[in-house]
Amino acid sequence: MSMKTDAYKSVARSASAQIKVSGSRFLAEALPAANEREVEDHIERIRKREYGATHHCTAFRVGIDAEIFRFNDDGEPSGTAGRPILRQIEARDLTNTLVVVTRYFGGTKLGTGGLIRAYGDVASDALDAAGVAVEVISEHLFVSFDYDDTSPAMLVIDRFSAEVVESTYTDVTELTVAVPRSRAEAFEAAFVDALGGRGVVRRTNPA
Repeated sequence: MSMKTDAYKSVARSASAQIKVSGSRFLAEALPAANEREVEDHIERIRKREYGATHHCTAFRVGIDAEIFRFNDDGEPSGTAGRPILRQIEARDLTNTLVVVTRYFGGTKLGTGGLIRAYGDVASDALDAAGVAVEVISEHLFVSFDYDDTSPAMLVIDRFSAEVVESTYTDVTELTVAVPRSRAEAFEAAFVDALGGRGVVRRTNPA
């Protein structure tokens, strides 16, 4: 996600999946996680619950632009576990998403190709079961204007389909509006232009 968009995708819910390959059991869990602290808490909880497992391999992406991502093979040969899990998350363009795959070794080595397939397949199954949620990303802008400027101000708000989230009406009108973040700069320019420089517009949560 190198470009900023007005929405991001995450898993809709926690879900799990299991497969068995040559005696080894692979248990995958896909979970929503908004930050690295939540990721660590989920991993620690699963490690404690599945304390008898051989490996707990993980991958995650967090941040509304998926700017933070990590994977961990947890003792499996390099590139055979965490990376295939991460590829499944990336293939669905998900963020704020963690997948943990717990392996109970069954006595038979699977080889590099077998491990890559097993970890990727069970992660894919868990992500499919978790579903996808789309979250809209908005910028909040504060605007204020005199009563005489109500008509042009509201026309701009309507034109950008801005949602009024807070309002105060005294001798001047003060509003906080939510605008899709890719259109926030254009909203500011349109507001200034429509009111001829009168009134105030500023972002309350600048990107």
